Order: sequence, then structure tokens, then C-alpha cells
Amino acid sequence: MSQILMEICCGSAEDAIVAARNGADRVELNNNLFQGGLTPSVGTLQVVKQHTGIPVMAMVRPRAGGFCYTDIEMETARADARALLDAGADGLVFGFLHGDGTIDEDRTRAFVELAEGKPCVFHRAIDVVPDWKRGLDTLIRLGVTRVLTSGQESDVFFALDTIREMIAFAGDAIEILPGAGITLRNVDRVVKETGCSQIHLACHKAYPETSVANNRSIYYGGALYPPEDRFEITDGKYVAAVKARL
Repeated sequence: MSQILMEICCGSAEDAIVAARNGADRVELNNNLFQGGLTPSVGTLQVVKQHTGIPVMAMVRPRAGGFCYTDIEMETARADARALLDAGADGLVFGFLHGDGTIDEDRTRAFVELAEGKPCVFHRAIDVVPDWKRGLDTLIRLGVTRVLTSGQESDVFFALDTIREMIAFAGDAIEILPGAGITLRNVDRVVKETGCSQIHLACHKAYPETSVANNRSIYYGGALYPPEDRFEITDGKYVAAVKARL
């Protein structure tokens, strides 16, 4: 598996720097991984670029909860994309759908043009389209570089056959990047059974945060009340272990 590229999903500058130092070939830079990844700040990207030498793909997702955006949300996404590209992003990650789950061709085409030749990745929005073959044909026609997909299942491991079929269907026209649920324990089988040339995974480790210990009843988030006494950073040892397997 010496030719397998490893992309690490990151939610902060420190995430990305740790990933790069431990063997990541590329990072997908986000904010708020708890909600699937939203647009990172320009400052976050700038710090990552200053401390790493690997490609940084910047997520452009103005909010959580689906991929059919309002006009104001799209105006925000375009402004973010321009700022991230100007700050040195090596490519854009996005996904635009209509209300019926089909690909929004106009918005996708506009972002491919905005990237001006830099790689464009249509992320896991592909996993909710009604017909992935038609979806891939559309993305190929629009000039998208790569698709991040779990094979329309919650976990790649449940969709090995579909991922293999996607790779065969795509040929050299568009890259298929399997992601969601890839671990050190299953990465060998994922690569072997799908024939993929690259993988996408997240691997975090929790660290204690003691500044809130005086009042454990306070939460700053929403209804899910995520714990405030800890935070997560990419687990460098885990990244290095996966890299060694590859």
C-alpha cells in the first residue's frame, strides 16, 4: 500500500499541524467537526500554511444541517471561498444540493470556476443524492476533481462494494476518496477491497480543560450540551501508525 495517500480531517490549526508532523499527506481543514465540519477561519488557514508544507483543502460550508443553502448563505460561502483561496488554500471542499437532493449544477460550476484550476472536492453531500452514478457524471462534466464519500452508508466499512463500484465507474475522470469510519484496524481491508488510492480519516484524542472546573453546570453550546471540561486534538501517534500501515 506504499502509494496510498492519507488525508486527515482536521478541525483546528493544531489538528492540522499535528497531522502534518506525523505523516499526513494532505489535510482537510474545517471548523466545528462536531457538526460535520464547517468553514474554517482565514486565520486558522494562515497558521496551518505557516507551519506545514502539505496541501490544505479548505472546507466551505456556511452552516450545518444539509446542503441546500439560501442566497445569503451562498453569498457568505463565496466570500469565504475567495478569502481562503487568497490566504493560500490549495483547494476547496464543498457540496451544493437542491431541495430534492440532486446536485445544484449552477452553484457547483460557479465554485469550480472560482477555484481557477485548484482542486475542487465535492464532499459527502454525494452520499444523499438519489442516484450516485448520475451524480458522478454531473460532477465529472462540471470539472470537479474529487469526491469524498462513505459509499452512501454511515460507515465506509458497510459500503466496500459500493466504493469499489464507484472507483470503477469513475475511472480516471474523477477521484474517489473514501472516508468515514476508516481506522487502523480496518484500513488494510478498506484499501484491499475497494482498490482505492487514497483515504480520508479523522483521529482525535481528548485532553482535559481545567479552566471550567469551578462550575460544572455551565454549558456554552446548544441542546446537546457537549462537555466543557475537555477538548480534542488530532492524535499524532495514531496518524503515524496509520501512515506506517500504508
